[in-house]
Amino acid sequence: MRWIFRLTAILCLGAAALTPAWAADNDADRPIVLDAADTSLSDWLWIKRPVVVFADNAADPRFQEQIELLTDRYTALDERDVVIIADSDPQAMTSVRKALRPRGFMLVVMAKDGTIVTRKPRPWSVREISRSIDKLPLRQDELKGF
Repeated sequence: MRWIFRLTAILCLGAAALTPAWAADNDADRPIVLDAADTSLSDWLWIKRPVVVFADNAADPRFQEQIELLTDRYTALDERDVVIIADSDPQAMTSVRKALRPRGFMLVVMAKDGTIVTRKPRPWSVREISRSIDKLPLRQDELKGF
């Protein structure tokens, strides 16, 4: 199933990019989009802010649109210590899916302390996600230099 996700990510980004869709420009070893089967939410506690994208199928247009929105403006998310996690296989029952219990497509933005900032049943732009993150107290402290 992992190859389907990667193929979908490549198709979402179009043929313009010759590097894999999950490779960041500034760090080729770090993926932009992690498969939920390869990580857990506890891996990122106090390190990164998980943005999790769920769907019942990688072919879901909302899933594809959300992944494209996130990867197109990844720099803005990277500045906010975001890690993107995707889960489009309900049968796999990953730890991420068990913890957040999505129904169909769902976007979840989480804080570094593991709390849920917001859940959305439709794709959300990076600008909207950034605004919700920038309102968090820890983010405010980060901006002040604490």
